[in-house]
Order: sequence, then structure tokens, then C-alpha cells
Amino acid sequence: MSISAGTGTGDTVLPIVGSAAAVLLVLAVLAAVVIGRLRAERRQALAEAEQARRRAEEQAGRQRAELARREEDLAEELRRVRRREDELAARSAEVERSRGEAEALVARRTAALECAAGLSAEQAHDQLLREAEGSARREAAVMVREIEREAKEEGERRARSILAGAIQRLASEQTAETAVTVFRLPGEEMKGRIIGREGRNIRAFETVTGVNLIIDDTPASVQLSCFDPVRREAARLTLERLVEDGRIHPTRIEHLHERSRAEVEARCVRAGEDALVDARVGGMHPELVRTLGSLRYRASYGQNVLGHLLESAHLAGMMAAELGADPEPVRRAALLHDIGKALTHEVEGSHAAVGADLARRLGESPEVVHAIAAHHGEVEPRTVTAVLTQAADACSGGRPGARKESLEVHVRRLARLEEIARSHTGVSEVYAMQAGREVRVMVRPEAVDDLGAELIAREVARQVSAELTYPGQIRVTVVRESRATAVAG
Repeated sequence: MSISAGTGTGDTVLPIVGSAAAVLLVLAVLAAVVIGRLRAERRQALAEAEQARRRAEEQAGRQRAELARREEDLAEELRRVRRREDELAARSAEVERSRGEAEALVARRTAALECAAGLSAEQAHDQLLREAEGSARREAAVMVREIEREAKEEGERRARSILAGAIQRLASEQTAETAVTVFRLPGEEMKGRIIGREGRNIRAFETVTGVNLIIDDTPASVQLSCFDPVRREAARLTLERLVEDGRIHPTRIEHLHERSRAEVEARCVRAGEDALVDARVGGMHPELVRTLGSLRYRASYGQNVLGHLLESAHLAGMMAAELGADPEPVRRAALLHDIGKALTHEVEGSHAAVGADLARRLGESPEVVHAIAAHHGEVEPRTVTAVLTQAADACSGGRPGARKESLEVHVRRLARLEEIARSHTGVSEVYAMQAGREVRVMVRPEAVDDLGAELIAREVARQVSAELTYPGQIRVTVVRESRATAVAG
């Protein structure tokens, strides 16, 4: 009984003891693994520390080498500075020595000159001043006599000018030229019709006429702005007829503008004929009459050119009568002396040379042609007619209030703008607009393609920038428009 009991107890203890041993074995294995891992990590840490130490030593070595090199460079620079100081000190000593030698040489030369001349330096200086004073007095006397002569000539010239102005016996108007024409409208609603749908009418009007149409808040009126008065007058007539007719569209604008241009041409002819009657001049070529009448719409320095020519003709005729000369050729020459201003933008050369050439081709006498060519002194005047034409031109243009310089300069710049654009191949029409701030160039579509139009715009802009002086900017717009027209019979 007791043996059975003892056997049962032993069986129970053996499994417990085996389990504890297994646990201890596992713990020992784990401990070994952990110890091995710790040793490996320690070895790795020692290796990394060794690498960091070596890198630090290498960096420190490089820094020491760099510091040594910099110390060497500084030492070399210090040596160069010291050598430079030594050289400068040597040069300074050399300069001082040379200065002393030069002063001694000057003193010896001065002493030698004084001995040779028998004069001291102060005595020679005083003698030189006396000679210079005498020479200056002689030159001053010559200059005074020259000034007196010029003053006498200028006084005589001014006296002749005053006498010529006194005998003119003319009550001439003051200059009142402008570049803007105000056109009155019958009502405010007309502005909308002039503008048209999306502005097509006003664009067509400006393209056809070459005149700016300014529509602002001014009640019942618009403004026509253009530097060319002939073009502005044609545009005014066109707008007047459009308003009277009531039908305003691009085709109608072109039609009426052609009629207006023809009417302006007829007015030029009538103005030329009236000028001949007023100046008591006859027997003139019809082309000269038409060209003379076109000056009715042009201005020179703000003075109406046709009025200036009539005034000059009257002055020249009266001065010729006072001198006992034949007044007819003198009046004729004075009436035609600025005829070239109607053609200057079309023909190369000054207006005096252009006008003389035109008069020669159209049958004027050599006396009149010479007076036209010589009225600005480009040709030496050789006849009484030429001299009196010069005098009449000066009297008419020089009287107070006759001319304004700024307007003429402005007009010349605008004319040059159009001339630059017109010089390109394929250009049909050119208009300077917006007071010279825009140039519109119409090209022939069969002669210029789209790329050519861009090239013309850039080239015109380049030429304007190179040749003209102007405030702000100038826009160059090249318009290339194709049209197809068919007629139904």
C-alpha cells in the first residue's frame, strides 16, 4: 500500500523536474544569443568609433595643411608688400633728386638768359606785358572798326526793311491756321449713325479720307483732324454730304469722297484764277494756275501760302513802281516764288528749286524762273526782279503775327512720316493720323502678302525711329485688304 503510494509520487516529480531543466536550457540559449548580439554590437560600435576618429584626424590634418598654406601665402604677400614699399621709397628718392636737378637747371638757364639779354626776369616780364598790351590794343582797334562797319551795314539793312514795310500799305490778317475743323451736326443721334455698327462707318471714313474723325462729348459736333488741309477739306465736304443724304455706309463714303475730291480740285482752279486777277497777272499755263490755287489750302509756318503769295505780289509790284522798274514781271515772280511748296512732298529738292523747275517746264520766262530759284539765296540774285522778290517775301513773312514756327515744324514732321512710308514698294496710300501718333499704310494686296505687310510695318517703324524726333510713340499700321467686285447686267 505504501509502495503504491510512493510510486505515484515519484511519477509526478519527474515531469516537473524535466520541465524546469528545459526552461533553464531555453534561458541559457537566449542568454547566449543576447550576449552574442551585444558583443557584435559592441564590436560594430568600436569599429564606427575608430572610423570617426580616423575621419576626424584626416579632417584635422587637411585643416592644418590649409592653415599652413595660408600662412605661407600671407608671408609671401607680406614679402611682396615690403618689396613694393622699398621700390616706392627708391622711386620717391629718385623723383626728389630729379626735381632738385631740374630746379638747379632752371636756375642756371635763367641766369644764362638774364646774362645774355642784359635783363632780369622781372624786367623781361614787364617788357613782355607791355608788348602784349600794345598788340591787344591794335587788335581791339581793328575789331572796333569791324564792329562799327557791321553795325552800319545792319542799320542800313534794317532801315531798308522798315521802309519796305512802311510802303506796303496793306492791312493783312494775322495767322489763324489750325489742324482741326469743327463740323456741326443737326442732332446728337447723328453721332451714332456716323460711328455705325461696331464702328464700321467711322473706320471706313478714316481709311478712305485719311483724316481723323474725333467724336467726343461736345454737343452736336465732331472734329476732323489732319495736318494736310486739302485732305481735311475733302473730308469735310464728304461728311457734310453724308449728313445731308442720311445714308451712311462704307460704299457711300467712298462714292461721296471721290466727288468731294473732284470739287476741291475745281475750287483750287478757281482760287488760282482769282489770284491771277487779284495780282493783275495773266497768260499763265493751266497747270500752274491749278497748282497755285492748291496753295489756298496749305500753310507755311502757320501763314496761308496763297495769301502770302498775293501779299508778296502786291508788295513787289509797289516797290518796283517806286524804283521805276516794270512791275508786271516782278508781280509774276513774287506770285509764283513759293509754287514749289505744292510739290515739295512729291519731288526731291528745296521748294525754291522745285518751283523754278516747274515754272521753266511750263513756259515761264528766264527772269521769273531765276527770281523763283533765288528767293531764298540758294542762287545768287542777278536781277532787280530777283532782289525785289526776296524783299517782298521777307516783308510778308517777317511782319508781326504772320507766322508760327511750331505748326510748320509739326507739318514737316507729318509730311516726312508719310514720305518714309510711301517709299516702300507696294504702298498705295499713306495717312499720318492722330496728330502724327499713328501712320496708316495701305498696300496693294496683289503686290504685298501678309508677311510683306509685317516687314513693311517694322521697316517703317525703324526708319521713323532713326530719322525723326518726336514725343511719345508712333504706331505704324499696315492695311492689306482684298476686294472682289462683280456687276450684274
